[in-house]
Amino acid sequence: MAESREEVPESSKISLLNYIDLSSRDVQSSVSLLKQACLDSGFFYVINHGIDEEFMDDVFSQSKKFFSLPLEEKMKLLRNEKTRGYTPLFDEISDPDNQKIGDYKEGYYIGIEVPEDHPDAHKPFYGPNMWPSADILPGWKETMAKYHEKALEVGKKVSQLIALALGLDFNFFDQPGMLGEPIAILRLLHYEGLASEPAKGIIGAGAHSDYGFITLLVTDNKYGLQICKDKDAKPQIWEYIPPLKGAFIVNLGDMLERLGNCYFRSTLHRVLGNGQERYSIAYFVEPNHDYIVECLPAYQSEKNPPKFPPIKYQDYLLQRYKDTQADLNSYK
Repeated sequence: MAESREEVPESSKISLLNYIDLSSRDVQSSVSLLKQACLDSGFFYVINHGIDEEFMDDVFSQSKKFFSLPLEEKMKLLRNEKTRGYTPLFDEISDPDNQKIGDYKEGYYIGIEVPEDHPDAHKPFYGPNMWPSADILPGWKETMAKYHEKALEVGKKVSQLIALALGLDFNFFDQPGMLGEPIAILRLLHYEGLASEPAKGIIGAGAHSDYGFITLLVTDNKYGLQICKDKDAKPQIWEYIPPLKGAFIVNLGDMLERLGNCYFRSTLHRVLGNGQERYSIAYFVEPNHDYIVECLPAYQSEKNPPKFPPIKYQDYLLQRYKDTQADLNSYK
């Protein structure tokens, strides 16, 4: 696969990630590479995943069209209590302890489409999506709905390799009570052309770990994503993840860390702006609302008891969003 990226920023560290080829028939090799990546950084590339580059380019094109709309048009689709819709600049503050203002990015949330009359529509993060008018953005809804569906398929394939890397049955996670009926959230992201100044608390996306199972990220060719392999290091050492056209950058979330009792880690990451516009598309693979996140039996013992108490996933996710998102009443 040809790589397409900008030159790396000067005086910066680069993190070299493993490539996981979903078309490979050598499953054991793929599992071995994935396990190595999960123990080292919690980040890896996924290639040959079945979503063609032409379609991905169309998703990026449609995303740019939305973010190019006047702010008043975008605000008509302001996110609702189900976390669907538009998020303006500074709506989210990923690292409250070190940020003076919120993340310098705007976004758009799209979830699993659940009609209002569906029995599950009352659940958090479920319900109808908010869509721009087809008169303004023709084909937008269809493109994003198709991408949401395809990305979930990729997420489930990756989950099978992760299960094997943890010594579980390959379909351990892909069951109705977990990823068979998931909370799966697509988020379009646009970073405006502001140079980040971390020392001053101004940053594209503050340092954080992701909340769920795994995240599938695709980016344009701009550098910006950084990871910190050891969040307890003083000072923290940040390394850039090179963009790779057509590939997913996959990272592990907090839920997976809890399941394995920190065997695999949910790695701290952030986004620095360098004065150029940057676009990315994140897909958060989250388990079922009622899934109880607790340490797997194989990863606990008398000498290594569970490090986290059990928690229902929707409760965990609701609290994390409450901690990082602006109060919707502030927009009234």
